[in-house]
Amino acid sequence: MALPNKKVIDKKKPFDLLSIPLFKKFIQSRWYPGIFQWAAFVVFSVIVYELVAGTVDPSRNIGTSLTWVLWWPLVPIFFLFIGRFWCAICPFGKLSDIIRKVIGSERPMPKFLRKYGLWMIDLFFIAITWSDHIWGIVESPRGSGYLLLVLVTMVVATSVFYERRTFCKTLCFLGGLSGNYSRSGALELRGTPDICRTCKTQSCFKGSDKAEGCPMFQFVKTMDSTADCNLCGNCVKSCPNNSITISPRIPTSELWGIKQPKIEHAFLAAVIMGIVFVQNITMVAIWQDILKAIGSVTGTDNYNVNFTVAFIISMLLPIGLLLGTAKLATMTGGSAEKVKQNFIRFGYAIIPLDLAGHLAHNLFHIITEGKAIWYNTLAFFGANVTRGDLAFAPASTVQIFQYIIVVLGLAGSVYTVYRIGNKGSFTKVMPYYILMVLLAVANIYLFSLPMMHRV
Repeated sequence: MALPNKKVIDKKKPFDLLSIPLFKKFIQSRWYPGIFQWAAFVVFSVIVYELVAGTVDPSRNIGTSLTWVLWWPLVPIFFLFIGRFWCAICPFGKLSDIIRKVIGSERPMPKFLRKYGLWMIDLFFIAITWSDHIWGIVESPRGSGYLLLVLVTMVVATSVFYERRTFCKTLCFLGGLSGNYSRSGALELRGTPDICRTCKTQSCFKGSDKAEGCPMFQFVKTMDSTADCNLCGNCVKSCPNNSITISPRIPTSELWGIKQPKIEHAFLAAVIMGIVFVQNITMVAIWQDILKAIGSVTGTDNYNVNFTVAFIISMLLPIGLLLGTAKLATMTGGSAEKVKQNFIRFGYAIIPLDLAGHLAHNLFHIITEGKAIWYNTLAFFGANVTRGDLAFAPASTVQIFQYIIVVLGLAGSVYTVYRIGNKGSFTKVMPYYILMVLLAVANIYLFSLPMMHRV
């Protein structure tokens, strides 16, 4: 007896934001992303001027408040909810576009940068974090201003000689951070496979009379990651086949099925965790005890020397833990993969915890120092106001939110381990579960300690 025919149920497609006519019309218009770019460019110009020429008191400098109390805490939130949209409207990117159009020679990106660009980004991110603590960039309006001017110089230099956004792709210290965090994000841009398969124009990459080609060198037909998509809308404008979709997705879902995982990404994920540790440790009372302990070994009380030692240890600790976990999982889990392969694949699972640690740390600044933005903005426009407490809420309230954020990050990392392990047995990936819990506990412990303000 024949079985009854079963109705084939198609996999539910994610909702496409471009199916909203008004939204799609805006993305395809010349106003996007230009209207946001010019607004950010104007604010950036004011910030740089105030940092370089304004008061040297960081608590009263509007440039410091807007950069480190507002922008820096908001950026990871952008990456979580709307991917690399900030990179689409970033003043550096807009400056790069202007320079290229006016005097750019549009040479191909150098092979060295093409091959080692991700490592360059990793090293620049580490170097800038180290420099901040050595020269007090965050605490110094002048230091912050000069840092931005150095970055502007790099943007101009690369834009004069090389095509598209070479700086953003291979040199921007925020690029690696934004790429890793965007992989955990809740928004993705993709092409429709059946349509892209028969496309002959390749206008998403090459550009058209409606828009330039992808500034980040992405080919939508083969793109399976959000890491290098700026959501600039160029491909939406250029595609003649309406193949592009912009859809919400489950956060961290991209981390589960990366087709070509890279050691640079896993390395940076571990390093970011180390940087979160550094940023937290240097703001708590035990930091002085740590410096003394290191000084007893180095034989000097020079802050720069002892901080550098602590910085290196903080970088190496999560890398060593991930490497040791990969080795343990290979030995005890019956995995046929080599240690290096395990290190790379499961390194991506740290990213949700990185993002949580970054968000939780920055939450302290924006809640306990946030009113400085209001006071300094009023002062900038000439208002004479009496300054009061800069905090929106007490530190005890901030800690509760920090614990919640870290626990959510832990859930994201643990589930990512589960999915990367192909939903296998608990025993095979148990070392990674333990690692994620250990990193989360370390974060919670540091957030439980009273923190001092840096700005």
